[in-house]
Amino acid sequence: MEKKLTIRFVVALAMRRDDGCYLLQKRPEGTSMAGLWEFPGGKVEAGESPEHALTREISEELGVTINPSQCLPLIFASEPLEGKHLILLLYQTDSWSGDPEALHAEELRWIKPEDMHNLPMPPADAPFIDQLK
Repeated sequence: MEKKLTIRFVVALAMRRDDGCYLLQKRPEGTSMAGLWEFPGGKVEAGESPEHALTREISEELGVTINPSQCLPLIFASEPLEGKHLILLLYQTDSWSGDPEALHAEELRWIKPEDMHNLPMPPADAPFIDQLK
């Protein structure tokens, strides 16, 4: 009998400024994949829609407000991760209220997609880069 696979749904947001740069955050020490650069976001909780999770996570992680109706579903990734399977849903927006702060990250950085290849990123995030160019 096959072991039942646990699937974890995660949302992330590609926030784009007018200059074409996107916001990445560096995972803090003491967390899984510490030191890697990722798009902000987080886990979809039970009974929560991906859009609600995205709104909640961006508020918690960056202290900004987004309108989910202004977030375009862009692409997804499917990746095994620590005995589970991760489905990462990437949304894109160029609209938010407030100035992003690193509330749960070591650092924030605005960067052009072509320069993202120079940063270490989690396996599920790295394939998104080419979609942003």
